[in-house]
Amino acid sequence: MSNIKAWKLISLFCLFAVLMGCQSKEEQLQQTIQESIKKVDTELSQLGTALDNGSVRNAVLLKEYGELLKKQQPELTKVVDVITLDATRQGALYSGLTQRLKDVKGTYLIPPYEDTLHSIDLLHEASKPTLFSDALTDPINMLADMSKGALARVGAISKQAEGEGVGNQMVGNPNYGNWQSNSNGISFWQWYGMYRILGDVFDRVEYGSWSKRRKYSYYNDYGRTRYSSPKQIKTQSALETRTRQTYQRQGKQFTSPYASKKTGASGLSRSSYTPPKSRSSYSRSSSYSNSSGTVRDSGSRTSRGVSRGK
Repeated sequence: MSNIKAWKLISLFCLFAVLMGCQSKEEQLQQTIQESIKKVDTELSQLGTALDNGSVRNAVLLKEYGELLKKQQPELTKVVDVITLDATRQGALYSGLTQRLKDVKGTYLIPPYEDTLHSIDLLHEASKPTLFSDALTDPINMLADMSKGALARVGAISKQAEGEGVGNQMVGNPNYGNWQSNSNGISFWQWYGMYRILGDVFDRVEYGSWSKRRKYSYYNDYGRTRYSSPKQIKTQSALETRTRQTYQRQGKQFTSPYASKKTGASGLSRSSYTPPKSRSSYSRSSSYSNSSGTVRDSGSRTSRGVSRGK
């Protein structure tokens, strides 16, 4: 009888081993994705707490710029209040990250899993306080340009407004708006949601002209991959291709807005200068899975003080 029991135990063990083997790669990947989603969820929550506590340096600076500009130009109060929302959880930049994570949670069981892991990797990086602080240099510099030189730019060498008028730093960033085409096939930048008020203050921007003359912005030159969803990147690529084809039919030359990285960045964190990998690097033994995700002060640097003076 003991031999029969032993044989049954061995059979059950073998069956368990086979079942574990059947689980294999697909279910292991799903488990890895679930674990990494939990980690990013925690990291995003920690970033939100850091914003609440005022421990993201450029979020504090953005609020300070907003208060100074409202005193200087009270008529811009409503516009300034919208721009400075990015220093909070309610801003489009933070909300965009939470929406992307929500989308991943809703589709993580759908292959290809490598794409899902890569999307999570990018969210992991974008949730770093240092990188998020760098991303806030665009709204900060928008306020600096609106101040007519009274407030210093940060993370940009140029002291003057760049591009097609003031407020161009956030153009092209899908967290704030999108490109819409008219009946002639010409695409213009359209602010959406609460940012529609910016359309009353800033000049209208046409895609082809902006693409050719685009100046430095953090999003377009450093943060586009991290602070866009894969779907948003695909939409940008489709618009670029469509516009190029239209220009070719008209015998005009088209320049991609992303053909070359614009110069002008200074004082950004080291992470911003390191491009994200094209494929997921996540694994159980990776530094990402072992990281504590502790939120500390962003340490982002600026080359000048808040007030420039004239």
